[in-house]
Amino acid sequence: MHARSAGEPDVAQADTERTFDRLVDEGTQRLGRSWSGLLATGTLGGLDIGVGVLGLLLVEHATGSTLLGGLAFAIGFVALTLARSELFTEDFLVPVAAVVAKASPLTALLRLWVVTLATNLAGGWVITWILMAGFPSLHETAIESAGTYIRLGIGWQAFALALTGGFLITLMTHMQHSTNSDGVRLVPAVGMGFLLGAGSVNHAVVASLLCFAALHAGAPFGYGDWAGLAAFAALGNMLGGLLLVTMLRLLQVPHKVSEERRHRA
Repeated sequence: MHARSAGEPDVAQADTERTFDRLVDEGTQRLGRSWSGLLATGTLGGLDIGVGVLGLLLVEHATGSTLLGGLAFAIGFVALTLARSELFTEDFLVPVAAVVAKASPLTALLRLWVVTLATNLAGGWVITWILMAGFPSLHETAIESAGTYIRLGIGWQAFALALTGGFLITLMTHMQHSTNSDGVRLVPAVGMGFLLGAGSVNHAVVASLLCFAALHAGAPFGYGDWAGLAAFAALGNMLGGLLLVTMLRLLQVPHKVSEERRHRA
């Protein structure tokens, strides 16, 4: 019977360890994507969230209910999950785990973050332009919805909501990687999508798409207002996802992290 090393747990956390292995494997694949694959996947992520924006605006326009609008917005996260596209805030756990495990370099992570955010926004701008052209009746609702984020400004409430956004999506990512079932993965997608939409949570990509829709519809604010909002939200999203979920989840399995790092050293 062998003696336990200092980093080895008294009781094996089998489920958590399997989740960590999935994170590292998928993170390595994501970080190893070609430029064309990275550009396409990020753009599709923006388009898929546009489906949720359409659902939110249609339902809010018809009912005046932000709660029902938030439920409709979850359609975007269902599309994101089943279509295997990618959202900027989904990259705070899976690829980070691969970098921490020394399976991929930090430069690959930075490339993923920058390209995914840029292509999410590009895809989102295009799809909201199409939607506003096709649904002129939604213009007023789009301007009202975007105004909620613009009025937050740069302050503690906006930052707290941005931290919440990063926390929620990174938690969704972890929950989805705890199972191999697509059906089960839809549960956190719907739940977190609802919370983001109904709570007007400050999420860099979601808020940006609503602002784009409003700008296409003739909003009283400009792209400068959107840029400040998006940059502040992205910072809060990153800190919320990395500090409130990723770091703590990796601390659950320090022995696995050490083992992976030794193996790849």
